[in-house]
Amino acid sequence: MTTVSDGALQSGDIAPSFQLPAVNHEGIVSLDDYRGKRAVMVGFFRGLHCPFCRRHIAHLALAREKLAQQGVETVAIVNTRLERARQYFQYRPTRMALAADPEVKTHRAYGLGQVQLVPDTTDPRDLSWPKTGTLAQLLATSINPTGELPEPMNLFAASEVLNARDGFEETEADKQIHAAYAGQRSGHFLIDAEGVIRWVHTEAPDNPNQLGGCPSEDEMLVAARTVSR
Repeated sequence: MTTVSDGALQSGDIAPSFQLPAVNHEGIVSLDDYRGKRAVMVGFFRGLHCPFCRRHIAHLALAREKLAQQGVETVAIVNTRLERARQYFQYRPTRMALAADPEVKTHRAYGLGQVQLVPDTTDPRDLSWPKTGTLAQLLATSINPTGELPEPMNLFAASEVLNARDGFEETEADKQIHAAYAGQRSGHFLIDAEGVIRWVHTEAPDNPNQLGGCPSEDEMLVAARTVSR
């Protein structure tokens, strides 16, 4: 098994199998359902408390049909308790396969870790983004990944603005996931029909100013064409 510099699995690695409870139907979502049949684009996201991930799930769902034309299915895995996910997506239905992983076991299996906050006084030479970061770094971020903000803001201000725009209020379940996994990173993995990872896009691999980003539809479609030849 090989990894890229940010710790995530990379192209050429064997994709770890997973079986997770399905959000939008009874039963499970399993990678084994696609082996030998179709390639699949798997998106790993934080919990519903994250306005960026809510948007990125919708973004992946919108790309679903075009990806299917390239022979690629889509799966989203959200770091949320099943009951809460079902409640939320009952009002935002999607035809995309959607699974809940409240303990981020699958995220971790693919090398998507959680940024660990260390004291602001930590020697910069001892920092190793995206494994470790400081609150000062996050407060100094300047992001507008979806273009919806009036101007670039730090991560916390941007999240507050977008949640207010959405009229989103955290439930107790959201708060518990937020507290436990606030620093969890997201990512996209294109897996071919043989179970081999062929393309990877991870969130903020180089610096905190990349937080909240996700691959464009064009990037995903270009990657999809590499497995549909």
